[in-house]
Amino acid sequence: MALFGAFMRGTFGLPKPDKQAIDRVKDLARAALQVPPETAFAVNEIACNDPGCPGIETVILVMEPGKKTRALKVQKPLDEVTEEDIRSLRDGSGG
Repeated sequence: MALFGAFMRGTFGLPKPDKQAIDRVKDLARAALQVPPETAFAVNEIACNDPGCPGIETVILVMEPGKKTRALKVQKPLDEVTEEDIRSLRDGSGG
């Protein structure tokens, strides 16, 4: 999936997000979701030009041991994601 994200960035001329920005969102997700320490995260920023897409969105995969992987989609660029955005997805109130 990370390769796909890199491909999409190259295709649409978006700069590759830096590791620090990705780590920041992973830390926000860990705090907002209050998951066990062994939970893994994957964070990608995806651009979509289809009329049904939000444009640029951040997808956070939450991989808790023994549970099905969850995909949380924040309809914002990676650099604009907040802990509240992630918390609202956890609570089911949107994002």
